[in-house]
Amino acid sequence: MGACSSLAKKQSEKEAMQQIILQTVKNEKPSNVERLTDLVQQKLHLSRQEVVDQILLLQNEGKITLKEPPPQTPTAFINYLQTSQAYWYWTTIILAIATTIIVFTVPEESYPIVYVRYVFGSVFVLWMPGYTFIRALFPTKVPIQTSSTELDNIERIALSIGMSLALVPIVGLLLNYTPFGIRLTPVTLSLLALTLTFATAAIIREHKANLKLETALRVPTK
Repeated sequence: MGACSSLAKKQSEKEAMQQIILQTVKNEKPSNVERLTDLVQQKLHLSRQEVVDQILLLQNEGKITLKEPPPQTPTAFINYLQTSQAYWYWTTIILAIATTIIVFTVPEESYPIVYVRYVFGSVFVLWMPGYTFIRALFPTKVPIQTSSTELDNIERIALSIGMSLALVPIVGLLLNYTPFGIRLTPVTLSLLALTLTFATAAIIREHKANLKLETALRVPTK
């Protein structure tokens, strides 16, 4: 009896989900499955894969027909770097290099220009290493259970600052056991290398994740 009750409950939940999908198609008239998935997720708070599975089932049963969305992510990585999705990457690279140049060219006695060095240096130390590291680990998904499937701005800021505060002392500790020591030049160049490495790894993983997501969201057009 318990098994039958569980199966009946699952079937009821499945039918309710499909009914919401059909109502969303009728009322909202989404142009493709990606848009429909977003709308249904807002109503049901389910994982993206669960919603996509039900949409595909309805599509196979002929109950809905959706247009295949045009590919938004270039297959070639070099082309992806030229899209707006890669703006964060270029902004990070430019800001990191600019900060390094400012640190080495603006002396501490140069007032008030030295304050520009302080501002850029603070961002360089407290933000960039952790930000790029978090993006490399989690290019699209949230590392903790929240109501959103992507890192929102508040979560990313908090995680980035926290991770930077963890990474920078480690860099200093490692440099302490090298001939370079904990000095301005080796610390700055080490953080620059760390940021560029994490940022590059992040953009590569982001490209692959976006391609995979778009492939999963495509539905054959009737």
